[in-house]
Amino acid sequence: MDAQRALLDELMGAARNLTDEERRGYKEITWDDKEVCGCYMIQFCPHDLFVNTKSDLGPCLKIHDDKLKESFEKSPRHDSYVPRFEADLAHFCEKLVTDLDRRVRRGRERLAQEVEVPPPAPISAEKSEQLSVLEEKIKNLLEQVESLGEAGKVDEAEALMRKVEMLNAEKTALTQQPQSLLMLAQEKKMALCEICGSFLVANDAAERTQSHVTGKQHIGYGMVRDFLTEYKAAKEKAREEERLAREKEAEERRKLREKEYESRRKRSDSADRDGYRDRDQDRERDRYRDRDRERSYERNGRGSRDGGRGFNWKQNNFRNGRDGGRDRYRERNAYMERDRSRSRSPVRHGHRRSP
Repeated sequence: MDAQRALLDELMGAARNLTDEERRGYKEITWDDKEVCGCYMIQFCPHDLFVNTKSDLGPCLKIHDDKLKESFEKSPRHDSYVPRFEADLAHFCEKLVTDLDRRVRRGRERLAQEVEVPPPAPISAEKSEQLSVLEEKIKNLLEQVESLGEAGKVDEAEALMRKVEMLNAEKTALTQQPQSLLMLAQEKKMALCEICGSFLVANDAAERTQSHVTGKQHIGYGMVRDFLTEYKAAKEKAREEERLAREKEAEERRKLREKEYESRRKRSDSADRDGYRDRDQDRERDRYRDRDRERSYERNGRGSRDGGRGFNWKQNNFRNGRDGGRDRYRERNAYMERDRSRSRSPVRHGHRRSP
């Protein structure tokens, strides 16, 4: 019926049975509506995995439509919605696995407990007397059955045998262990499925084990666990790639800063070298200028007696705006003093000291 309804919806539309008035208020459902199951759009809905099993989640309250799923896969917004739907499915699966692991843990603890069957309790005097009476009756009836069988009275012998069986059942009820103890003893031979949390008989037949592995509950929980593992691995991989990208970007920024720093340092060094060269050239020009002044002074002012050369030299320095340096000034003063001394020497003016 559901398949036929889906086929009619596909051929004639979901609003095929609506009246004209109802059609006016009818809104076409699209894959991005809130009423549509996003989990079903990307992979599976957990509600569909455990139908008619002990883990049945009941029907999903949202729409599952293959036509909408196909429309979603062809939509240009498909890639932008996939992370959102995957996050919703991962949250649902995480809750299922958490509850399942809790059941598995309880089952594992239950199996780990050492279940010891207590020895049979001693039979009371009352039960002992009842057993003696039953055994006596069974013995008498068996003798009668044997006699009737030899006499050819088969029907009567069968009737007595039914009474013997009833008496044996009463005897077994008086002597057997309580059922709860037998169940505990049997649980000691059970095993636990770590995938779906089901209890299995240890060393069971291969057919029964295969039946469990191919069962709906086992496959369903396997799909849930596999999806959750893949989703977490993909998220971890994305975080690792993002971390590596950040480290690469930081490394590139560091190299760029170092390159800019090196470029600025080279420009600064070049400017310093240019400044040093200009200062060296200025000092060299000053040396040449001072040397020319000294030569001019020696040519034009040599032999003067009035000391005007010193005055002219200083005046010339102030006129040109340069000082020549404190040391050079002292040297030149000393030079002029020596020159004055030679010009005033008695030998130079024709006076010679007598021996």
